[in-house]
Amino acid sequence: MYRAYFLHNYQEIKQIKSLPSEIQSAIQIVGNVLPFKVNNYVINELINWQDAPNDPIFTLTFPRKEMLSQEHYDQIATLINQKASRELIINEANQIRAQLNPHPAGQLDLNVPILNRKKLFGIQHKYKETVLFFPSEGQTCHAYCTFCFRWPQFVGWKDLRFASREAAQLVAYLKAHSEITDVLFTGGDPLVMKGEDLEYYLDALLTEELSHIKNIRIGTKVLSYWPYRFISDQDSELILKTFEKVINKGKHLALMVHFNHYRELETEAVDKAVKRLREIGVVLRTQSPILRNINAEPGIWQKMWQKQVSMGMIPYYMFVVRDTGAQHYFGVPLVESWEIFRHAYNSISGLCRTVRGPSMSCIPGKVQIIGVSEIRGEKVIVMRMLQGRNPDWVHKPFFAEFNVNASWIDCLKPAFGEEKFFFEEELNSIYKQKLQDATSDSYE
Repeated sequence: MYRAYFLHNYQEIKQIKSLPSEIQSAIQIVGNVLPFKVNNYVINELINWQDAPNDPIFTLTFPRKEMLSQEHYDQIATLINQKASRELIINEANQIRAQLNPHPAGQLDLNVPILNRKKLFGIQHKYKETVLFFPSEGQTCHAYCTFCFRWPQFVGWKDLRFASREAAQLVAYLKAHSEITDVLFTGGDPLVMKGEDLEYYLDALLTEELSHIKNIRIGTKVLSYWPYRFISDQDSELILKTFEKVINKGKHLALMVHFNHYRELETEAVDKAVKRLREIGVVLRTQSPILRNINAEPGIWQKMWQKQVSMGMIPYYMFVVRDTGAQHYFGVPLVESWEIFRHAYNSISGLCRTVRGPSMSCIPGKVQIIGVSEIRGEKVIVMRMLQGRNPDWVHKPFFAEFNVNASWIDCLKPAFGEEKFFFEEELNSIYKQKLQDATSDSYE
């Protein structure tokens, strides 16, 4: 039976010694900028060490030289070779991090709500009906993904972290906003929390005063990185009983589970964990970004979606990797992402076609690439919003000039000679108001 142990130092891993010295050195150098953490389950059950460093799960969890620009890589390598102080290396790393768009899609500027003239930095409210909550006890993970857009949560830079220890603060905000129906616990990974802490937060949402909260979601990678959370951990039974209590109170409980490759679905432990969760009525919805060097092939997605459905899970989202961190290494252009999605989608049955994508979680909302078309003799990219800062923006088709290299909405121009996309003027007004609020002395 596994007992979790976590490693932040690659030199503690015996399999690393078989890799070329330049790979080992790169892990150390890049790991000073992008966070590194892995556990024994990932090392022993998921990574094919015969194929390292090209193995997709190795790439998913271990820093690679290519994940930094050559300039940034050389800056850190020089300091290490000069045996610079730890303080100097950290300062240099922080300067590099600041250039990697640490809070994409307006997370810090646009999404932090205000209650009683106080900014609630442990909460985000981007879409009318959904609130994100960042419990302080859940701001780490069982292992760190190298592509993660929430990497600032893990690098010890307090100004970049979202976190809240106050369930009362969340409850007060929810009471003041009866339009909210969904609460999403996120992080980090909320399922690193102790069972009693998780129970405390979930119990706070089960009162009559919050009857408008219909759906509780938990974003997690735990089924991939530590399925024993639901099998043999000391508080596994408490977690399952807590989930069952939420469901018995009439709430829809969904785990938004992250699987980036079908390999993560193939162990005996993950199969057992999924069965235990489904037996008590937890709904499992799966999601992942499309990632160069890990899953940017139609066959991988086809196999992954089919396996998920056969296990009783619901394919939910294919995301476009966010414009932060090592996007230059993992990013797939929008047109290519759509082609991969379309070819994978064409080869699966209707039960798998619950999945939506490719979708960018960008400043205006979740923008889906519907496809490429030709209208009035002009080749265009067709898009729509699956979610929007203004709900009225949702499902209105809009068009961009064809650009085979664009990997994010900021790289696109409106088609047909238009100066702006239909939502931009209103979005600018929202942005100006939020910035005014953020700099006002009226708020703490």
